[in-house]
Amino acid sequence: MTSAADKPDTRTPSPPYGYSRECTHSREQQIHIVAEFHAHKIRPSRIAYRVGIDIAFIEALIAGELEAQRFPNLVAHYRKKRFQQRMRDTQSRSGGSRYEQQQKIEREFRTETEL
Repeated sequence: MTSAADKPDTRTPSPPYGYSRECTHSREQQIHIVAEFHAHKIRPSRIAYRVGIDIAFIEALIAGELEAQRFPNLVAHYRKKRFQQRMRDTQSRSGGSRYEQQQKIEREFRTETEL
């Protein structure tokens, strides 16, 4: 009988902390991706894991150390786009339910833009 210790380990090694794949995007694309994910309230470690962008680069963008003027404008653009999409999605509801959902979305958008 063969023991588990005698079998070669065929599992792939775990990727470094925060990464699941190689990033194939240009630096410009990475900035847009990070801005969009950040606008959707996705944590930096999750962005790095899903897309493979360097977590230090993500955190520097969010902290304002890189692209200090441009990145906040991109995030605002993607937040507005998200707000509009969420408002369009409420059209499937009717009456009070739609109104309450729209009020909630507007409140969240206002608090996000005040930050």
